[in-house]
Amino acid sequence: MAIPIRRRELVLVLGGIAAAWPLVARAQPTIERGRRIGVLMSTTADDPEGQARIAAFHQGLQERGWTLGRNARVDVRWGAFDADSSRHYATELVALAPEVILASASAAMGALQQMRTGVPIVFVSIIDPVGAGFVKSLARPGGNVTGFSLFEYGLSGKWLELLKEIAPSVTRAAVLREAAVASGVGQYAIIQALAPSLGIELRTIDLHDPGEIERGVLAFAREPNCGLIVVGAPSGVVHRDLIITLAARHRLPAIYPYSFFVTAGGLISYGPNTSEPYRRAAGYVDRILKGEKPADLPVQAPTKYELVINLKTAKALGLEIPSSVLARADEVIE
Repeated sequence: MAIPIRRRELVLVLGGIAAAWPLVARAQPTIERGRRIGVLMSTTADDPEGQARIAAFHQGLQERGWTLGRNARVDVRWGAFDADSSRHYATELVALAPEVILASASAAMGALQQMRTGVPIVFVSIIDPVGAGFVKSLARPGGNVTGFSLFEYGLSGKWLELLKEIAPSVTRAAVLREAAVASGVGQYAIIQALAPSLGIELRTIDLHDPGEIERGVLAFAREPNCGLIVVGAPSGVVHRDLIITLAARHRLPAIYPYSFFVTAGGLISYGPNTSEPYRRAAGYVDRILKGEKPADLPVQAPTKYELVINLKTAKALGLEIPSSVLARADEVIE
C-alpha cells in the first residue's frame, strides 16, 4: 500500500511545480537579447590610436543605452589595413552574423563590399566614399552603406601651404602616399596642382612597405631644402613611428594629417579628430539597430579640423614657427 501513496504524492508535487512555472517565469528579471555588432579596424590591436578609436565607439554606444555584455556584443577584428588582411578578417566577421558592421578605412570597406553582404555597414575614416563607389551620394547613400567621411581632397593643398609657411626654404617635397589607393591618388593630385605656384618640386614615396619608406626618404634627403608631406592613409598610421624617426634623423620638416603624429614627436599636423567619428558612428549603429535603413542616413563630414604644433621638434630642426601659424593653432606642444 505504501507504493501507491508515494505515487499519488509524486503526482501532486509535480502538478504543483508545473502550476507554479508561469509564476516563477514572471518573477524572473527581464533579460534583453544581446544585439551583435561587428567592427573591422584598420589598425593593430596594440596600437594606442586604434584603442582610442574603439573606446570612443564604445562610449558612443553607452551614451545611447547599449551595455556591452548585457544588451550588446561587439566583435572586433584588427589589422585590416590592406586588401589581403581586410578580405581575411571581413570573411571572419561576416561569418559571426552581426546585425550591423562598423568598417574602418577604405580597405576594410572594399573587402566587405566585394563580399556583397546585405548586412548594414557604417564606415569611418574614408576620404571619398562617392568616388570610391561605396555610396551613390553623400545625401542619399543608397544600398546598405552609410557613414562618416574623413575629409575632402581640398585639405591636401593646406598641407603644402603650411609646410611652405613654416619652412620657407623648402623647394622640394616628398609626398608619402598609397599609390594603389584611389584616395592616395586624389590627395596627391591636389598637392601636385598647387606645387608650381609655391615653387615646390614634388616626389612620391609609397607608404605600403616600411623598407621602401626608409629607402625613399634616405635617397630624397640627400638633396637640400627638402620637406615631407604625409597624406591620410592607413599605412601611414601603421608606420608612423618609422616616418617620424626618419624625419628627425634627416632633419626634414614634415606635416602630418592627424594630431597623434605630433604628440608622438612629429612637427605639425592639420586634420580632423580621428576618434570623434567613431563616437558619432555609434549613433548610426544605434539607429540601424532600432530599425532605420543606412540608405536613409546621409554621410556626415567632420565638424572641425585641428592644427597642432610640436615646438620641441621645431627647435630640434632649427625652425622658428611664425607667430601667424602659432596664433591659429588648436594645440601647441612645448
